[in-house]
Amino acid sequence: MKKLLLTTIASALISITAFAQAVLPTAWSFANTSFPAGWTATGTAYYTASGFTPPALKFDNTGDLLTINFASAPGNLTYYLAGNSFTGGTFLVEESVNGTAWTTLHSFTAPPPGTYTMFTDVPNTASRYIRFNYAVKVGGNIGLDEVTIAAAAASPAQEINIKQGTTTIINGGTFVMNSAVSSTTPTTFTIENLGTVNTLNISSVNITGSAAGDFAVASSPSTIAATSTGNLVINFTPSTSGTRNATLSIVSDDADENPYLINLYGIGGPLASEPSAPPSTLTFSPPKTYRVTGSFLPAAPAPEGYIVLRRTGAAITDVPSDGTVYKRGDIIGNSQVVYSGTSLSFAPNNIVANTTYHFAVFAYNGPGTYRNYLTTAPLTNSVTTPATMQPATYYNSVSTSSSTFVTALHNKINPHTQQFYSNYGIKMVTPFIARDTVNDQRVITCVYSGQNQVYSEPFDFTLNGFSREHTYCHNWMPTNPADGLPEYDDYHHLFPTNQDDANAIRSNYPLGEVVSASYTFLGCKYGQNAAGKTVFEPRDAQKGDAARAMMYMATCYDGVGGQDWSFPSYISSSIPYGQDQNVLKKWHYQDPPDNFEIARNDYVDSLQNNRNPFIDSVQYACYIDFMTMNKINSPSLPCNNSVIGINENSSSNDIIVIAPNPSNGNFTLAYVTETSKTVSIRLTDVLGRVVFISQAKVIKGYNPVEINIEGLSKGIYSFEFITETGRTTEKLVIE
Repeated sequence: MKKLLLTTIASALISITAFAQAVLPTAWSFANTSFPAGWTATGTAYYTASGFTPPALKFDNTGDLLTINFASAPGNLTYYLAGNSFTGGTFLVEESVNGTAWTTLHSFTAPPPGTYTMFTDVPNTASRYIRFNYAVKVGGNIGLDEVTIAAAAASPAQEINIKQGTTTIINGGTFVMNSAVSSTTPTTFTIENLGTVNTLNISSVNITGSAAGDFAVASSPSTIAATSTGNLVINFTPSTSGTRNATLSIVSDDADENPYLINLYGIGGPLASEPSAPPSTLTFSPPKTYRVTGSFLPAAPAPEGYIVLRRTGAAITDVPSDGTVYKRGDIIGNSQVVYSGTSLSFAPNNIVANTTYHFAVFAYNGPGTYRNYLTTAPLTNSVTTPATMQPATYYNSVSTSSSTFVTALHNKINPHTQQFYSNYGIKMVTPFIARDTVNDQRVITCVYSGQNQVYSEPFDFTLNGFSREHTYCHNWMPTNPADGLPEYDDYHHLFPTNQDDANAIRSNYPLGEVVSASYTFLGCKYGQNAAGKTVFEPRDAQKGDAARAMMYMATCYDGVGGQDWSFPSYISSSIPYGQDQNVLKKWHYQDPPDNFEIARNDYVDSLQNNRNPFIDSVQYACYIDFMTMNKINSPSLPCNNSVIGINENSSSNDIIVIAPNPSNGNFTLAYVTETSKTVSIRLTDVLGRVVFISQAKVIKGYNPVEINIEGLSKGIYSFEFITETGRTTEKLVIE
């Protein structure tokens, strides 16, 4: 039989996890994404709020797999399974001796609908793989939970098993031994005979390999009675520092594990051997605004693993510390760990538009506290994400000069591919919204309040007290209740929020500016506006995002089925007033689209095949009366003169917005132009002294430029933007 090596760490010795196989019995209820050894999933997701005991594994596409590779003869296989809106297809439970040729154990073409039901299958004792396979999807998904593979019943024949302490070491597994150079450290292994009748006969114990001379067999049994044990003692005396490898071979009359092999990973001194060379040729697939994928060539000779660091905007000078195992999300100086392992590729999260990311890849050897990094000359490279992924011709059918502008804009974004509210966690939170934080955890931000919620995957809305907020209130929708309809599921206006402290407080109230707060939670407020009406005010960073989400919803769904999606002027008897569009237009300019919102727009477009036009073109909002959904002819641009930083004088048609303004010197310059051009930028103080000068290339449409000017004194400054078509002047207030 083969057994799983479990990990233990001590001052003198460590055993390394054998990732290939599980020891039986083995079980998993999918409580997090750190699967047990031997378990691998491909394409699956999670039902975070359902299952026999939530969460459950979710199969939602043809080819989704859960594969379990185990080390010994299996007993019964039990699992709980349910269909979710299942309308046809084939879900298979399969077994295999070698992981290549598969035999069906159980075929489901009509899984139990909705309710998780337990099933028991009996695998062949020669099988070493079990696979759950969504072989053919027609419609609907499969939920799988509480999977258990029992061990086969004991046999009378002799059967060898090796342990060190209470930890089983598989045949072919690895055991780590440590000792000071030239000092002997003994390790006692327990040899078990799991047979119930026959004696286990051991004919020899041998040590071979490159550093075999550093290991010696101090004592070994020759026979072990049924159900009994004997001790094997190995001495390790490293002749030099670093990694010292050998192979322990135990020859016996076990029928299927002869010889029984253990890889001895010896370490002389405090650290494993440092890798001799870094990896090479770090390249990136064509970057998206929301995703970067890097890959590199392995070092030669190959190390045991690689760690990848990332830094935004500056080259990486940080290095990992020997003796430390870093997890994804850990911080090293000014850099963050985005990957650690054996793969030659990585895809970090928290990627946004128009940003340069620097990466450094380090090779390492050794487990745990013995890890040794090659910190000289790491492999480095950088990649810059696009400013936008908006297709150049996307709005060719839309013209603000046309009387049918609103209709044309509606037709451009509706219909689209419907996603599902219930999938928001796996399609929005996990791949895009969530960010890495220390100790391999994630963090998600409440958009209304700015609260950062740290969690371990998988993300569960209920357990974390979060919800998927409909920015255009569900109860405002003409189709309410709209559950299951595209407008209810539309990701362009769904955002993660704290349920009790933000979302429930907002309720069905319009968004507005609170002058007399009766409730605050971090960055959001609830209370009376200047007119004495009760409104909800999100944090500043979400104001423009919320405004554009609501404008999108009104434009996207107005007229569908004859329904009126204009902003409500009357919400209910308890809220006898509506949404002030002027506040939203003001916020739209005060908080223009930043790199995250642009990336989010592109990412949602990749799912729904439609875009939020008010992110792509800031001036579109000025041409629509959202209280009637009629076109406004010849509006003022920009369409809210209360915004600080609008054009004071201009001989061009460009629109420029600075936000926030007043600022501390770190702000976004939003430049909207009808033609691509080069802009000379000059900032002067009240005495006319130039304190900042630069150039920027802008393209047709919306261009966000992140600017950070350090050391400016408080006061009023003048920005000049000079192009071949004219000059624009704007004020900047530093506070």
